[in-house]
Amino acid sequence: MAHSRRNFLKAFSTVSGGLIIGFDWAANKAFASEVIKTEAAALNFNAFLSIASDGIVSITSPNPEIGQGIKTAFPVIVAEELDVDWANVKVLQADLSPAFDRQLTGGSGAIKHSWERLRKAGATARQMLIEAAANKWQVEARTCETSKGWVSHSSGKKLSYGELAEAASKLAPPTEVTLKPVDSFKLIGGFIKGVDNPSVLTGKPLYGIDLKKEGMYLAQLIRPTAFGMKLKSFDASEAEKMPGITQVVAVGNRVAVLGKSTWQIMQARKKINIEWEKDGNLESSSDHDKLFKEYLDDTSKAQLQRKDGDVEKAFKEAAKIVEAEYQCPFLPHSPMEPMNFYADVRADSVVLAGPTQTPGRARASVSKLTGIPEDKITVELTKMGGGFGRRLDDGYAIEAAEISKATGKPVKLIWTREDDMTGGYYRPAVRYRFKAALDKAGNITGYYSKGVGINTGNPMRQDNFPAGAIENLLIESYDHKSTITTGPWRAPITNFLAYAEQSFLDEVAKTAGKDPIKMRLELIDKVVKNPVGKITYEPERFRVVMQTAADKAGWGKKKGVYQGFSVYFSHNSYVAQIAEMEKKKGQPVLTKVYAVTDCGIVINQSGAQNQIYGAITDGLSHAMYGKLTFKNGEPLEKNYDTYRVIKMPEVPQVEAHFIDNGIDPTGLGEPALPPLGGAVANAIAATTGKRLYSQPFNMADDKVESYL
Repeated sequence: MAHSRRNFLKAFSTVSGGLIIGFDWAANKAFASEVIKTEAAALNFNAFLSIASDGIVSITSPNPEIGQGIKTAFPVIVAEELDVDWANVKVLQADLSPAFDRQLTGGSGAIKHSWERLRKAGATARQMLIEAAANKWQVEARTCETSKGWVSHSSGKKLSYGELAEAASKLAPPTEVTLKPVDSFKLIGGFIKGVDNPSVLTGKPLYGIDLKKEGMYLAQLIRPTAFGMKLKSFDASEAEKMPGITQVVAVGNRVAVLGKSTWQIMQARKKINIEWEKDGNLESSSDHDKLFKEYLDDTSKAQLQRKDGDVEKAFKEAAKIVEAEYQCPFLPHSPMEPMNFYADVRADSVVLAGPTQTPGRARASVSKLTGIPEDKITVELTKMGGGFGRRLDDGYAIEAAEISKATGKPVKLIWTREDDMTGGYYRPAVRYRFKAALDKAGNITGYYSKGVGINTGNPMRQDNFPAGAIENLLIESYDHKSTITTGPWRAPITNFLAYAEQSFLDEVAKTAGKDPIKMRLELIDKVVKNPVGKITYEPERFRVVMQTAADKAGWGKKKGVYQGFSVYFSHNSYVAQIAEMEKKKGQPVLTKVYAVTDCGIVINQSGAQNQIYGAITDGLSHAMYGKLTFKNGEPLEKNYDTYRVIKMPEVPQVEAHFIDNGIDPTGLGEPALPPLGGAVANAIAATTGKRLYSQPFNMADDKVESYL
């Protein structure tokens, strides 16, 4: 039984009288507390809202909290429809429940998926409380209204939610509820502090790295030194004699070391003699450079992603042709909290606990590993110290379970920073080639792009802008299969594709003699009037963020300020950014970034602004400095002494704006990152007259270390 369900029902049972609402997300309907007052019955329900007799409202938040603010945003949505005073709301982190629908964090899709469900949960409880009050006063429910946890009547009668909770619990939940009009929101759209802020600021244990359980052993794994190698043999006789070391065992292709402290384990690792042997290609970054050129030049190996019109004819008849290539390197996720996970594999059950974006995947994988049914596996969720897609992978959870199974002990696996940097699941390296055909008036008549990626699947987003605006368009790709493991990295694919596309569009605008924003708006006009083929975006929303960004930044109107523009659509949201540079003592300096975002209704202004600031800082750090290189399968950058990240004084001022359009909310954890690289690259070109074609910018032919 999950820990949070126990605590929730235990806490409820200590209060005399109260209302518990169980909400079936799949069916999108509520259940009365009479149905779920026992722990056994609670297994059938996946969201809980309780109102105790003292008026305290407890809301469980199901999705993993990774710093995106979901643990605050979900309850805010419920509390808004419930019409309760936020000061009386307690938020509990739910553990994995088999009945939850989409209990994961990834793809910036949680709010979009759960928006209506959460609103209905709050509205259901509110309507039941109104009905309870109306019954008590013998008046019609429509004559009652709510505010901040109270139900009142025009006669002056007034009862708190706590006073009504027990009576409400005896009512059948309504089958239909009326949701608030958007313009009546009181909590949604305001500034609300994160519910975990006090615990984070005071250092209370919230994260997986903090987790301690009775009888727990600590463990680390020694992995192959290079991708394409495997374990041949090892001798741990000296390590096993060292203080605090409990056991050293082989676990698959790795060596596990168990002990009492991480320091003792780290020292023991140095005493283990390990022999590795080749088990695949040992690839180097220089090999990838050759592969990129080969596959870009060889059209026979291209996979067609999209074709509109006659591209070959458009280029034959072009007045001018613009060509460019852009390259992005491998990147580690490097979250502040390295990978860690707890596992206790028993004969007929498993307890898992730790920071994971996909708890359901972890449970399923451990079930397959152990043969123990999923309903006998508990997954407790902790807060995550960063993830950025790294914790979508369940490999480290499986490793913890493998060690526990092999040793018969409950263990918490902890990766060192070096393990984390060299342990794989990187953002893949990609190179893009672009060509645009222009007529005599500077209009784009043909467009070609091809991406070659390493373990990307498809490195293109063929239905994104400018697709739909150009009559003759061809998009191709090629994916190289490598022994180097890759996976989703914040805003997968678009995190580097946006930089390449937006940089190239600026090159086209310059060749055409057009203003970069005006040229993009012309393309949007074409989509509105006569869209070509399939598009995944709404052109008018594109137009609004572009025009708003230009207005907010005073595009082209500032003296001594050089500006670079970029706009992108990803994860159902639209973000336009303008980076500004000034010359100080003869050196270009990035001073400010304007960001205009259309993510629909903003749930929490505080959390939303933090997501914009964080995404821009993250995007700038990796566009400027991040690069992971390989030699014979071995990552060369193993810690922050060789892997450069942005420093606090290098972060520019960020001004964030949101489009208030009343549209249902979409994602925000990822969309503000993709446009940043293009905005900065275009600002650099405007300032220096030189364009950079490779990231990181400080390692390009024209180094730009001084730009920050």
